[in-house]
Amino acid sequence: MKRLSFIIFHLSFSVALLTACTTQQKVEPEKTVAQQLEERLDTLRNKGYMFGHQDDPFYGLTWEYQKDSSDVKNTCGDWPAVMGFELGGIEMGDAKNLDSVPFDTMREEIIKHYQRGGIVTISWHPRNPVTTTDEGGSWPQGTAWDVSDSTVVKNILPDGTQYERFQTWMQRLSDFLATLKTEDGEKVPVIFRPWHENTGSWFWWGEKLCTAEEYKALWNMLQDKLTVDGFDNLLWAYSPGMAADLTEEKYLERYPGDDRIALVGIDGYQWGTKEDFVSQLDQNLDMLTSFAKDHGKIAALTECGLKNLTDPTWWTSTLLPVIDKYPISYFLVWRNYKEEWFGPSPAQPDADYFRQMYTYERSLFLNEIK
Repeated sequence: MKRLSFIIFHLSFSVALLTACTTQQKVEPEKTVAQQLEERLDTLRNKGYMFGHQDDPFYGLTWEYQKDSSDVKNTCGDWPAVMGFELGGIEMGDAKNLDSVPFDTMREEIIKHYQRGGIVTISWHPRNPVTTTDEGGSWPQGTAWDVSDSTVVKNILPDGTQYERFQTWMQRLSDFLATLKTEDGEKVPVIFRPWHENTGSWFWWGEKLCTAEEYKALWNMLQDKLTVDGFDNLLWAYSPGMAADLTEEKYLERYPGDDRIALVGIDGYQWGTKEDFVSQLDQNLDMLTSFAKDHGKIAALTECGLKNLTDPTWWTSTLLPVIDKYPISYFLVWRNYKEEWFGPSPAQPDADYFRQMYTYERSLFLNEIK
Protein backbone atom coordinates (compact mmCIF):
# COMPACT_ATOMS: atom_id res chain seq x y z
CA MET A 1 0.00 0.00 0.00
CA LYS A 2 2.84 2.38 0.81
CA ARG A 3 4.41 1.79 -2.62
CA LEU A 4 1.05 2.29 -4.36
CA SER A 5 0.46 5.52 -2.41
CA PHE A 6 3.97 6.68 -3.32
CA ILE A 7 3.35 6.06 -7.02
CA ILE A 8 -0.02 7.79 -6.93
CA PHE A 9 1.55 10.79 -5.15
CA HIS A 10 4.30 11.16 -7.72
CA LEU A 11 1.88 10.79 -10.63
CA SER A 12 -0.33 13.48 -9.13
CA PHE A 13 2.67 15.73 -8.53
CA SER A 14 3.91 15.26 -12.10
CA VAL A 15 0.50 16.07 -13.56
CA ALA A 16 0.23 19.15 -11.36
CA LEU A 17 3.72 20.30 -12.39
CA LEU A 18 2.97 19.74 -16.08
CA THR A 19 -0.32 21.63 -15.75
CA ALA A 20 1.43 24.52 -13.98
CA CYS A 21 4.11 24.76 -16.70
CA THR A 22 1.50 24.58 -19.46
CA THR A 23 -0.57 27.26 -17.76
CA GLN A 24 2.52 29.45 -17.36
CA GLN A 25 3.33 29.09 -21.05
CA LYS A 26 -0.20 30.07 -22.01
CA VAL A 27 -0.22 33.26 -19.98
CA GLU A 28 3.10 34.52 -21.32
CA PRO A 29 2.13 37.24 -23.83
CA GLU A 30 3.31 36.81 -27.38
CA LYS A 31 5.66 39.47 -28.67
CA THR A 32 4.04 41.97 -31.00
CA VAL A 33 5.26 42.39 -34.55
CA ALA A 34 6.99 45.64 -33.52
CA GLN A 35 8.70 43.94 -30.57
CA GLN A 36 9.96 41.18 -32.86
CA LEU A 37 11.36 43.85 -35.20
CA GLU A 38 13.03 45.58 -32.25
CA GLU A 39 14.70 42.31 -31.22
CA ARG A 40 15.89 41.79 -34.78
CA LEU A 41 17.38 45.28 -34.96
CA ASP A 42 19.09 44.74 -31.62
CA THR A 43 20.60 41.47 -32.80
CA LEU A 44 21.74 42.85 -36.15
CA ARG A 45 23.48 45.89 -34.69
CA ASN A 46 25.86 43.51 -32.92
CA LYS A 47 26.89 42.40 -36.40
CA GLY A 48 27.17 45.86 -37.95
CA TYR A 49 25.20 48.75 -39.39
CA MET A 50 22.66 48.30 -42.17
CA PHE A 51 22.66 50.43 -45.30
CA GLY A 52 19.37 52.11 -46.18
CA HIS A 53 18.12 54.08 -49.18
CA GLN A 54 14.99 56.19 -49.65
CA ASP A 55 12.65 55.36 -52.57
CA ASP A 56 15.15 52.77 -53.78
CA PRO A 57 12.92 50.60 -56.03
CA PHE A 58 10.99 53.41 -57.74
CA TYR A 59 13.52 55.40 -59.73
CA GLY A 60 17.20 56.26 -60.13
CA LEU A 61 19.39 58.66 -62.03
CA THR A 62 18.63 57.14 -65.44
CA TRP A 63 15.41 55.11 -65.01
CA GLU A 64 11.91 55.11 -63.53
CA TYR A 65 9.64 52.27 -62.42
CA GLN A 66 11.50 49.35 -63.93
CA LYS A 67 10.68 46.02 -62.32
CA ASP A 68 13.23 44.86 -59.73
CA SER A 69 15.58 47.76 -60.48
CA SER A 70 17.62 49.73 -57.96
CA ASP A 71 20.60 52.06 -58.29
CA VAL A 72 22.06 50.36 -55.23
CA LYS A 73 21.58 46.84 -56.60
CA ASN A 74 22.84 47.93 -60.02
CA THR A 75 26.00 49.27 -58.35
CA CYS A 76 26.93 46.52 -55.90
CA GLY A 77 24.72 43.57 -56.84
CA ASP A 78 22.66 43.63 -53.63
CA TRP A 79 19.55 45.36 -52.33
CA PRO A 80 19.72 47.83 -49.44
CA ALA A 81 18.98 46.20 -46.09
CA VAL A 82 16.65 49.10 -45.23
CA MET A 83 14.27 50.90 -47.58
CA GLY A 84 12.59 54.20 -46.79
CA PHE A 85 9.12 55.22 -48.00
CA GLU A 86 7.18 58.49 -47.71
CA LEU A 87 3.42 58.87 -47.14
CA GLY A 88 3.02 62.62 -47.64
CA GLY A 89 -0.15 63.09 -49.68
CA ILE A 90 -2.05 60.13 -48.26
CA GLU A 91 -3.86 62.56 -45.96
CA MET A 92 -5.38 64.30 -49.00
CA GLY A 93 -6.68 61.08 -50.51
CA ASP A 94 -4.19 61.48 -53.36
CA ALA A 95 -3.24 58.58 -55.63
CA LYS A 96 0.44 59.58 -55.50
CA ASN A 97 2.69 60.85 -52.73
CA LEU A 98 4.45 64.21 -52.64
CA ASP A 99 7.25 62.76 -54.79
CA SER A 100 4.75 61.42 -57.36
CA VAL A 101 5.12 57.79 -56.26
CA PRO A 102 1.79 55.93 -56.69
CA PHE A 103 0.61 54.59 -53.34
CA ASP A 104 -0.44 51.31 -54.94
CA THR A 105 3.10 50.82 -56.25
CA MET A 106 4.51 51.81 -52.86
CA ARG A 107 2.38 49.22 -51.10
CA GLU A 108 3.62 46.51 -53.48
CA GLU A 109 7.28 47.45 -52.96
CA ILE A 110 6.94 47.65 -49.17
CA ILE A 111 5.51 44.15 -49.06
CA LYS A 112 8.10 42.84 -51.54
CA HIS A 113 11.01 44.20 -49.52
CA TYR A 114 9.63 42.68 -46.33
CA GLN A 115 9.17 39.32 -48.04
CA ARG A 116 12.72 39.34 -49.38
CA GLY A 117 13.94 39.81 -45.81
CA GLY A 118 14.48 43.57 -45.69
CA ILE A 119 13.61 46.29 -43.18
CA VAL A 120 11.00 48.97 -43.94
CA THR A 121 10.94 52.51 -42.55
CA ILE A 122 8.19 55.03 -43.26
CA SER A 123 8.05 58.81 -42.83
CA TRP A 124 5.07 61.16 -43.22
CA HIS A 125 5.20 64.80 -44.31
CA PRO A 126 1.51 65.80 -44.26
CA ARG A 127 0.45 69.05 -45.84
CA ASN A 128 -0.13 72.13 -43.72
CA PRO A 129 -3.75 71.75 -42.56
CA VAL A 130 -4.13 75.47 -41.89
CA THR A 131 -2.84 76.86 -45.19
CA THR A 132 -3.48 74.07 -47.70
CA THR A 133 -6.44 73.92 -50.05
CA ASP A 134 -7.63 71.07 -52.23
CA GLU A 135 -6.17 72.89 -55.21
CA GLY A 136 -2.77 73.42 -53.58
CA GLY A 137 -0.63 76.35 -54.64
CA SER A 138 2.87 77.45 -55.50
CA TRP A 139 5.54 75.66 -53.48
CA PRO A 140 5.84 75.65 -50.49
CA GLN A 141 2.29 76.95 -49.97
CA GLY A 142 0.26 74.36 -48.10
CA THR A 143 3.08 71.80 -47.91
CA ALA A 144 4.84 70.40 -44.84
CA TRP A 145 7.49 73.08 -45.50
CA ASP A 146 4.96 75.93 -45.29
CA VAL A 147 5.86 77.63 -42.01
CA SER A 148 3.97 80.85 -42.72
CA ASP A 149 1.54 80.12 -39.86
CA SER A 150 2.90 79.40 -36.40
CA THR A 151 -0.36 78.05 -34.98
CA VAL A 152 -0.69 74.83 -37.00
CA VAL A 153 0.05 72.33 -34.24
CA LYS A 154 -2.11 74.25 -31.77
CA ASN A 155 -4.97 74.26 -34.26
CA ILE A 156 -5.00 70.52 -34.93
CA LEU A 157 -5.03 69.58 -31.25
CA PRO A 158 -8.40 69.21 -29.44
CA ASP A 159 -10.50 72.41 -29.58
CA GLY A 160 -8.35 73.69 -32.47
CA THR A 161 -9.86 75.04 -35.68
CA GLN A 162 -8.40 72.20 -37.77
CA TYR A 163 -8.91 69.37 -35.27
CA GLU A 164 -11.68 67.60 -37.19
CA ARG A 165 -9.87 67.97 -40.49
CA PHE A 166 -6.73 66.42 -39.07
CA GLN A 167 -8.73 63.55 -37.58
CA THR A 168 -9.77 62.74 -41.15
CA TRP A 169 -6.16 62.97 -42.30
CA MET A 170 -5.00 60.57 -39.60
CA GLN A 171 -7.75 58.14 -40.56
CA ARG A 172 -6.59 58.13 -44.18
CA LEU A 173 -3.06 57.40 -42.97
CA SER A 174 -4.44 54.58 -40.82
CA ASP A 175 -6.40 53.15 -43.74
CA PHE A 176 -3.25 52.91 -45.86
CA LEU A 177 -1.14 51.39 -43.09
CA ALA A 178 -3.83 48.74 -42.63
CA THR A 179 -3.16 47.51 -46.19
CA LEU A 180 0.49 46.67 -45.47
CA LYS A 181 -0.10 42.94 -45.20
CA THR A 182 0.96 39.89 -47.16
CA GLU A 183 -1.58 37.75 -49.00
CA ASP A 184 -1.66 35.54 -45.90
CA GLY A 185 -2.64 38.49 -43.72
CA GLU A 186 0.79 38.89 -42.13
CA LYS A 187 1.46 42.47 -41.01
CA VAL A 188 4.59 44.13 -42.34
CA PRO A 189 6.84 45.40 -39.50
CA VAL A 190 7.50 49.11 -39.96
CA ILE A 191 9.87 51.62 -38.38
CA PHE A 192 7.47 54.57 -38.29
CA ARG A 193 9.17 57.98 -38.07
CA PRO A 194 6.74 60.91 -38.01
CA TRP A 195 7.40 64.53 -37.00
CA HIS A 196 11.14 64.29 -37.62
CA GLU A 197 13.79 67.05 -37.65
CA ASN A 198 11.58 68.79 -35.11
CA THR A 199 14.45 70.73 -33.52
CA GLY A 200 14.70 72.72 -36.75
CA SER A 201 11.97 75.03 -37.99
CA TRP A 202 11.55 74.12 -41.66
CA PHE A 203 8.45 71.95 -41.06
CA TRP A 204 5.18 73.20 -39.54
CA TRP A 205 5.83 71.01 -36.47
CA GLY A 206 9.29 72.53 -35.94
CA GLU A 207 10.76 74.07 -32.82
CA LYS A 208 9.76 77.67 -33.50
CA LEU A 209 6.27 76.71 -34.65
CA CYS A 210 5.04 75.00 -31.48
CA THR A 211 5.88 74.58 -27.81
CA ALA A 212 7.46 71.39 -26.49
CA GLU A 213 4.13 70.52 -24.84
CA GLU A 214 2.24 71.02 -28.10
CA TYR A 215 4.74 68.88 -29.99
CA LYS A 216 4.39 66.04 -27.49
CA ALA A 217 0.60 66.34 -27.65
CA LEU A 218 0.80 66.08 -31.45
CA TRP A 219 2.97 62.98 -31.19
CA ASN A 220 0.71 61.39 -28.59
CA MET A 221 -2.45 62.11 -30.57
CA LEU A 222 -1.12 60.31 -33.64
CA GLN A 223 0.43 57.44 -31.71
CA ASP A 224 -2.67 56.90 -29.57
CA LYS A 225 -4.88 56.92 -32.68
CA LEU A 226 -2.80 54.29 -34.48
CA THR A 227 -2.43 52.19 -31.34
CA VAL A 228 -6.20 52.12 -30.84
CA ASP A 229 -6.53 51.14 -34.50
CA GLY A 230 -4.52 48.01 -33.74
CA PHE A 231 -1.12 48.76 -35.26
CA ASP A 232 1.14 46.58 -33.14
CA ASN A 233 3.53 46.39 -36.11
CA LEU A 234 4.76 50.00 -35.83
CA LEU A 235 8.11 50.58 -34.14
CA TRP A 236 8.08 54.28 -33.28
CA ALA A 237 11.21 56.30 -34.04
CA TYR A 238 12.12 59.80 -32.83
CA SER A 239 14.69 61.69 -34.91
CA PRO A 240 15.59 65.38 -34.55
CA GLY A 241 18.07 66.95 -36.93
CA MET A 242 21.81 66.98 -36.36
CA ALA A 243 23.02 70.16 -34.69
CA ALA A 244 26.17 71.59 -33.15
CA ASP A 245 24.36 72.04 -29.83
CA LEU A 246 22.43 68.75 -29.75
CA THR A 247 23.05 67.81 -26.14
CA GLU A 248 21.12 65.12 -24.26
CA GLU A 249 19.20 67.87 -22.48
CA LYS A 250 18.22 69.37 -25.85
CA TYR A 251 17.30 65.94 -27.20
CA LEU A 252 14.96 65.36 -24.26
CA GLU A 253 13.07 68.66 -24.59
CA ARG A 254 10.54 67.24 -27.06
CA TYR A 255 11.20 63.54 -26.52
CA PRO A 256 7.79 61.81 -26.17
CA GLY A 257 9.04 59.40 -23.50
CA ASP A 258 10.62 55.98 -23.12
CA ASP A 259 7.19 54.36 -23.03
CA ARG A 260 6.46 55.68 -26.53
CA ILE A 261 9.77 55.39 -28.37
CA ALA A 262 11.72 52.29 -29.42
CA LEU A 263 14.29 53.79 -31.79
CA VAL A 264 16.17 57.06 -31.38
CA GLY A 265 17.91 58.72 -34.27
CA ILE A 266 19.24 61.87 -35.85
CA ASP A 267 19.04 63.17 -39.42
CA GLY A 268 22.45 64.47 -40.47
CA TYR A 269 23.50 65.74 -43.90
CA GLN A 270 26.76 67.27 -45.07
CA TRP A 271 25.78 70.73 -46.29
CA GLY A 272 29.10 72.41 -45.53
CA THR A 273 32.70 71.26 -45.26
CA LYS A 274 33.80 67.72 -44.58
CA GLU A 275 35.46 68.86 -41.36
CA ASP A 276 32.28 70.46 -40.00
CA PHE A 277 30.17 67.43 -40.93
CA VAL A 278 32.57 64.93 -39.37
CA SER A 279 32.84 66.99 -36.19
CA GLN A 280 29.08 67.38 -35.75
CA LEU A 281 28.25 63.79 -36.71
CA ASP A 282 30.87 62.45 -34.32
CA GLN A 283 29.55 64.54 -31.43
CA ASN A 284 25.91 63.81 -32.21
CA LEU A 285 26.38 60.04 -32.53
CA ASP A 286 28.39 59.97 -29.33
CA MET A 287 25.52 61.67 -27.51
CA LEU A 288 22.87 59.58 -29.28
CA THR A 289 24.39 56.16 -28.61
CA SER A 290 25.01 57.07 -24.96
CA PHE A 291 21.38 58.20 -24.70
CA ALA A 292 20.19 54.98 -26.35
CA LYS A 293 22.20 52.84 -23.95
CA ASP A 294 20.94 54.70 -20.89
CA HIS A 295 17.32 54.52 -22.04
CA GLY A 296 17.37 50.99 -23.48
CA LYS A 297 16.72 52.09 -27.08
CA ILE A 298 18.01 51.28 -30.57
CA ALA A 299 20.08 54.07 -32.16
CA ALA A 300 20.24 54.89 -35.88
CA LEU A 301 21.40 57.55 -38.32
CA THR A 302 17.89 57.87 -39.70
CA GLU A 303 18.81 60.17 -42.61
CA CYS A 304 22.15 61.27 -44.00
CA GLY A 305 23.98 62.02 -47.20
CA LEU A 306 26.05 64.32 -49.37
CA LYS A 307 24.03 65.83 -52.20
CA ASN A 308 25.21 64.58 -55.61
CA LEU A 309 28.27 62.95 -54.00
CA THR A 310 30.48 65.88 -54.94
CA ASP A 311 33.28 64.01 -53.13
CA PRO A 312 33.27 60.54 -54.77
CA THR A 313 35.27 59.08 -51.86
CA TRP A 314 32.64 60.22 -49.33
CA TRP A 315 31.45 56.72 -48.46
CA THR A 316 34.84 55.47 -47.30
CA SER A 317 36.72 58.67 -46.44
CA THR A 318 34.05 60.66 -44.58
CA LEU A 319 31.03 58.62 -43.49
CA LEU A 320 32.38 55.20 -42.52
CA PRO A 321 35.24 56.37 -40.27
CA VAL A 322 32.65 58.10 -38.06
CA ILE A 323 29.79 55.60 -37.97
CA ASP A 324 32.20 52.69 -37.54
CA LYS A 325 32.85 53.98 -34.02
CA TYR A 326 29.27 53.68 -32.83
CA PRO A 327 26.74 50.85 -32.30
CA ILE A 328 24.03 52.20 -34.62
CA SER A 329 21.45 49.94 -36.22
CA TYR A 330 21.44 51.52 -39.68
CA PHE A 331 22.09 54.62 -41.73
CA LEU A 332 19.78 55.74 -44.53
CA VAL A 333 20.72 58.03 -47.42
CA TRP A 334 18.05 59.99 -49.25
CA ARG A 335 16.67 59.29 -52.70
CA ASN A 336 18.24 59.32 -56.16
CA TYR A 337 16.27 61.54 -58.48
CA LYS A 338 17.45 63.21 -61.69
CA GLU A 339 19.29 66.39 -60.65
CA GLU A 340 19.50 65.53 -56.94
CA TRP A 341 20.80 62.27 -55.56
CA PHE A 342 22.32 60.91 -52.36
CA GLY A 343 22.84 57.22 -53.12
CA PRO A 344 25.18 55.44 -55.54
CA SER A 345 24.66 54.93 -59.26
CA PRO A 346 26.73 52.65 -61.52
CA ALA A 347 27.79 55.45 -63.86
CA GLN A 348 28.83 57.92 -61.14
CA PRO A 349 32.43 58.41 -59.90
CA ASP A 350 31.51 57.32 -56.36
CA ALA A 351 30.46 53.81 -57.51
CA ASP A 352 33.88 52.23 -56.89
CA TYR A 353 34.04 53.68 -53.37
CA PHE A 354 30.49 52.50 -52.67
CA ARG A 355 31.49 48.99 -53.74
CA GLN A 356 34.44 49.22 -51.36
CA MET A 357 32.02 50.11 -48.58
CA TYR A 358 29.87 47.14 -49.56
CA THR A 359 32.79 44.79 -48.87
CA TYR A 360 33.34 46.15 -45.37
CA GLU A 361 32.56 43.49 -42.79
CA ARG A 362 30.35 45.75 -40.67
CA SER A 363 28.32 47.30 -43.51
CA LEU A 364 25.21 45.18 -43.95
CA PHE A 365 23.07 44.82 -47.05
CA LEU A 366 20.09 42.57 -47.71
CA ASN A 367 22.01 39.33 -48.29
CA GLU A 368 23.71 39.71 -44.91
CA ILE A 369 20.56 40.19 -42.85
CA LYS A 370 18.22 37.56 -44.31
